[in-house]
Amino acid sequence: MFGLEALDLARIQFAFTISFHILFPAITIGLASYLAVLEGLWLKTHDDTYRDLYHFWSKIFAVNFGMGVVSGLVMAYQFGTNWSRFSDFAGSVTGPLLTYEVLTAFFLEAGFLGVMLFGWNKVGRGLHFFATVMVAIGTLISTFWILASNSWMQTPQGFEIVNGQVIPTDWLAVIFNPSFPYRLMHMATAAFVATAFFVGASAAWHLLRGKDNPAIRKMLSMAMWMALIVAPIQAVIGDFHGLNTLKHQPAKIAAIEGHWENHGNEATPLILFGWPDMKEERTKFAVEIPYLGSLILTHSLDKQVPALKEFPPEDRPNSTIVFWSFRIMVGLGMLMIFTGLWSLWLRKRDKLYTSRPFLYLALWMGPSGLIAILAGWFTTEVGRQPWVVYGLMRTADASSNHSFMQMSITLILFVVVYFALFGAGLGYMMRLVRKGPKISEGEETPEGGPGKKRTPARPLSAADDSADADHDTRLHKEI
Repeated sequence: MFGLEALDLARIQFAFTISFHILFPAITIGLASYLAVLEGLWLKTHDDTYRDLYHFWSKIFAVNFGMGVVSGLVMAYQFGTNWSRFSDFAGSVTGPLLTYEVLTAFFLEAGFLGVMLFGWNKVGRGLHFFATVMVAIGTLISTFWILASNSWMQTPQGFEIVNGQVIPTDWLAVIFNPSFPYRLMHMATAAFVATAFFVGASAAWHLLRGKDNPAIRKMLSMAMWMALIVAPIQAVIGDFHGLNTLKHQPAKIAAIEGHWENHGNEATPLILFGWPDMKEERTKFAVEIPYLGSLILTHSLDKQVPALKEFPPEDRPNSTIVFWSFRIMVGLGMLMIFTGLWSLWLRKRDKLYTSRPFLYLALWMGPSGLIAILAGWFTTEVGRQPWVVYGLMRTADASSNHSFMQMSITLILFVVVYFALFGAGLGYMMRLVRKGPKISEGEETPEGGPGKKRTPARPLSAADDSADADHDTRLHKEI
């Protein structure tokens, strides 16, 4: 069907599940740190606005965290079911790294998550803040180990191959492989930026509908400060990451640039747009800027960037995909920087909360961070092909011996179940966002206990049913 084989379906299945999964950890990482900042500011300033925002976003965090754990388990199982040859070859490296993630990050998060979500008014303020900080640190530790494993697959070192299996010889070299620091910083910063635009879009949505209060304004203000500061930093990190990729994975860079061949000693142009054709070995309809490719990628005006024709056809990544996924990521990044700068201009003129064109832009930019993360991961993973462990094991040699029919059935089941289950979860989370933060107006936080709002008996009941109650009340009045 469509010229696909069992290997192609296995790759599609893994891409589908990891694309769903990465959205939840990205928001979890950003929201955990955001909650720690909110609670810290509340303890320092005694401004109840921060406390109200903490309670509001902690509900969304709880739902998002649960979906992230479930989707992550499914992805981990696929290493054994669909990629058993890879697990046999490199499991002695990837297995321990993922185990370290569970023993450190997951246990830390699980140990303090209950206190964070359900311990309000049950433990002291200092202890509760400590629990929130520990959960935030846990999400970053989790990012550390996951990126260490994936980065080793991109730039492997610290090992030897014995009897067809990878044997670690230097764990520090394995963990701190050449691409790891850049990819860790790039992903963590992307999570913060994505969360900032998610929070900012939520505030913009309420302001556009006339719900203007200190909590909503604080949400937008904090989100735009984060966008203004962190989005340009992410661009700088991306530049360093690109230079590292040029050094260790030049074929990936050539595919990203749609650059097929060098001519004499001419500098490499930057192809803004075009359509790389893998069969004809050229980029059609190319719109080029002379010298700019060399300037961006080598920081000089005379050095050349490696070209795709310098690599055997079987070793070339699919330039058509990574060319456009990279440009989607960069284009959204530029829009993020523009949004941050516009917010500063409006803030200076005291129009940040009233400029409807800006609020609409902030609303539309809500999913931009998550889309950019997906585009970045597609660039990274497709650009690594045809290798599953770069230079050591090809993807075609890593899959399990499943038939086309088996992979077709499981892929269909994954799509149906994921859209039903996680679609419902995302819908519920969006309902909470639409409800907005509840303003306490200085009253004390309600007492906790089973069935109470602050310490619910069931995890998902951390997001109370008042949204449904409000909806029923409005419906009754209309009738």
